[in-house]
Amino acid sequence: MQHRYMANINALLGAMKTEELNVSRASLVTFKFGDNEELCNWLLQLVRSGQKTTTCEALRVFGSDGNPMAVVGRRDIALNWDNTPALIIETLEVNQMRFCDVDECFALAEGENNSLEGWRHDHQQYFERNGGFDSEMMLVCERFKLVHDYGS
Repeated sequence: MQHRYMANINALLGAMKTEELNVSRASLVTFKFGDNEELCNWLLQLVRSGQKTTTCEALRVFGSDGNPMAVVGRRDIALNWDNTPALIIETLEVNQMRFCDVDECFALAEGENNSLEGWRHDHQQYFERNGGFDSEMMLVCERFKLVHDYGS
């Protein structure tokens, strides 16, 4: 669950050492996990703990309003709810699939639930809050690794 958008690069560069972390200034992308502060904080903690190594978003949020699609090999900055840098992740894999086709392996790697049924329930609620839900809706499913934690 994420909302990607292009960063105000000058504001972020003061808080980061992008060269040392192999992050290209030209392709700098930031995003927030979740759609509220509590969820964002929890999801960041799941990434930090190693429980969360996948994420997904509705395909409809990419492209038309400038939200860039995840790209294999790119390093992106996950923000805290207050827009300060929290983590850098590197995208390992990107796939598009229907909500109903998400398998248990991917769902459990999101780290948020103990079953595929729980993942479907919680993600349906998320998508209903954020533009609508259909079991046939297309998702962008991303596998990533944690590269840097600004909180450590």
